Amino acid sequence: MSKITVQAHPGGKKNEVLRFQDGVWHLKIAAPPVEGKANKELIEFLSEILDVSKSRLSIDKGATSRRKLVSIEGLTAEEVERRLRVTLPATIPGF
Repeated sequence: MSKITVQAHPGGKKNEVLRFQDGVWHLKIAAPPVEGKANKELIEFLSEILDVSKSRLSIDKGATSRRKLVSIEGLTAEEVERRLRVTLPATIPGF
């Protein structure tokens, strides 16, 4: 089982991986932080990116805060990082 720290940025126009900074994955979530909607959307988004079923993902800590500890069953830490990194926005040369 792998664990990642996620900083959720709810209320975005679309779901996207923003960046990886200081050991934290910053994810924009296209759902408001109301009644667990952003958490549900976060799990669905991670399920798609990581290509695992939603039942293999859980929020261990931070269900009511923006910073969360998420567990992923069935993937190594290296595989999780590789699958998340390929979704990062490309940097523009010269900037």
